Amino acid sequence: MKAGWLPKLLISPSAFLVLVCVYGYIMFTVYLSFTSSTMMPELEWNGDAAYTRLFSLNNWDVSLKNLWVFASLYILISMFLGLALAVLIDQKIRAESGFRSIFLYPMALSFIVTGTAWKWLLDPGVGLEHTIHELGWINFTFGWIKDSDMAIYCVVVAAVWQTTGFVMAMFLAGLRGIDSEQVNAARLDGAKSWQIYLHIIIPQLGPVFMSAFVILAHMSIKSYDLVIALTNGGPGRATWLPSVFMYQYTFTRNEMAVGAASSVLMLFGIGVVVLPYLYNQLRKAKHG
Repeated sequence: MKAGWLPKLLISPSAFLVLVCVYGYIMFTVYLSFTSSTMMPELEWNGDAAYTRLFSLNNWDVSLKNLWVFASLYILISMFLGLALAVLIDQKIRAESGFRSIFLYPMALSFIVTGTAWKWLLDPGVGLEHTIHELGWINFTFGWIKDSDMAIYCVVVAAVWQTTGFVMAMFLAGLRGIDSEQVNAARLDGAKSWQIYLHIIIPQLGPVFMSAFVILAHMSIKSYDLVIALTNGGPGRATWLPSVFMYQYTFTRNEMAVGAASSVLMLFGIGVVVLPYLYNQLRKAKHG
């Protein structure tokens, strides 16, 4: 009996902290979204006024449009490049472990470091444009990070650079788990390599595609540190995402209820992506 209770006793402090500091504050944030909190929390119930104001704000519309552009490009490009790199490495190339380490290295960095590095690289005054000017090509211009129409694509580039290697590792693990008998049979029947990948291997990577999509989707919804380090939400509101909107309205514009409402909608968005995936995985585990 004592041996059975010992693990529960050891894990109980961590479980209590998670219960209070994670789920407790999530519920508190949900409650704040139904109050009239401004600079400080207020506990008086105010109905859905914060949500009504949130949906009427142009800044929220801009954040959602930017999220759509960022998330769609980020997910599609990361998955395409990750699969392409995994297929290339799966050809049993030399120094495979070295290439895997190189491609995975960006994921070891924090998004703050990635954003800062890409900010220097893309800054026309000190980065790529300045370097090429020093080499003599003075007509070259690359000022996306200063352009309100192109700045969001700078965030996409930095995010793709950071996570493509991780997606590659997921696809590579999936490729190494493919049944070789089907592949060998197809080769004996005269199928070309691209036909084998297109009709046999890639269709079997469905679970990997789903896992990669869920991870990238939830990362795109909650992206904040990369945007702040790279563009600080600018120029103007060109790179505002819902996370940036939440911070601005909660801590800068003193509309805590509106910021809490945006947080709840972000949580709902992540839940829409993650919960069906978790349910499907648990159902599969239950039925073997």
